[in-house]
Amino acid sequence: MRYIKFRNLFLLALTTLASVAQSFAQNKTEIQVLSAVVKDKTIEGATIIFQKNGEASVTAVTDPSGKISIPSPFGGVDDASVTLIIKKEGYSTLVTKGPVKGLTYALSPTMTELDGLRVVLNWGNSPQDLDSHLSYPGNHIFFQKKKGSRANLDVDDTNGYGPETVTIEKKAQGQKYVYAVHNFSDGSVTGSHSLSSISNAKVFVYIGNTLVRSYAVPKGNKSGNLWTVFMIDENGAFVDINKFQDVASDNVERVLEAQRGPNAAGGEPVISQQDVDASARINRKGEEAYHAGNLEASVEFYQNAIELDPNNGQAYSNLGLSFQKLNRVAEAIWANRKAIALAHGPQTNTIQASSYYNIAKIYESQGHWEDALQHYTWAKERKQNTAYDNGIQRMKDKTGK
Repeated sequence: MRYIKFRNLFLLALTTLASVAQSFAQNKTEIQVLSAVVKDKTIEGATIIFQKNGEASVTAVTDPSGKISIPSPFGGVDDASVTLIIKKEGYSTLVTKGPVKGLTYALSPTMTELDGLRVVLNWGNSPQDLDSHLSYPGNHIFFQKKKGSRANLDVDDTNGYGPETVTIEKKAQGQKYVYAVHNFSDGSVTGSHSLSSISNAKVFVYIGNTLVRSYAVPKGNKSGNLWTVFMIDENGAFVDINKFQDVASDNVERVLEAQRGPNAAGGEPVISQQDVDASARINRKGEEAYHAGNLEASVEFYQNAIELDPNNGQAYSNLGLSFQKLNRVAEAIWANRKAIALAHGPQTNTIQASSYYNIAKIYESQGHWEDALQHYTWAKERKQNTAYDNGIQRMKDKTGK
């Protein structure tokens, strides 16, 4: 009898310990940070910050294996209310929303090319093989063709998490680029929902030292193994597409070529009037910070305004000015191009001329005479201004034209 009681107590203790261990494991947050451009290179010493409104921030630093393993912040709640920030000297800061537990993230080294950009794809442990595809005239960059004209696939991953990284060294003027994610694991399956429902795929776009765009795979069991994420138009402006469809692996190139066609269009974001109004208010806060000389704060305000209303052209124009003052010139070019694309109404020519002039000044300051001449010329085509004439003449003198 004593033996039976002892055994039962022992089994109860084991069960309790197992339950505690399981609860402890469930309430731990583990994250790994890798390089976006060198396969399997871990990033030691990266600072990871968890933020949530109304809660104190939680900070951890990655170990030599690029990992953190800490008690889950905020009572273990891991949803879109949690913001994750990853920082490391020499890399662009990564900012994303939850869920974040158990995922791998990749940091992008700072880029120096004025017209370069980097696209980084991360996802969860399933599906195992997601592929990045970049289509532009005469080129299709993916795992079977890793190098193209001034673009390449830096990292290819086939066993979950990523990253898959595509770097455009210099975007060609007047050409469209389309980026998509293909679920190679379900490449021959029609009607699959796994890309949308379980992958937790996220796409991060970097220009210069800045994360300028991020995309989370749309939820809701969308059917399709190809997620066409965005297009960059002829003027260098991002156009969100967010389209799902079933495409066999050997047909992806053809489908993306069609997306670059003259009739291709992106999906218009659904923006509430409440978000439009909030975007305008936050943009004004950015202007106040700018005039007070707090440029970093102004950038954050403008980016928040754009997140609320991606069609806020004034916020993009203001963002370009702040980036220019901060000498983040690649980012300034990108923001001015978006302002050009969004300009509308009676001030269209003025806004576009001013933005082309800003870009021309950047190119001139960097010694890119041909690019500067082109942008001064485009400014003059939209509005007469002595400054544009002077710029054109200076560039003609430099180029001998």
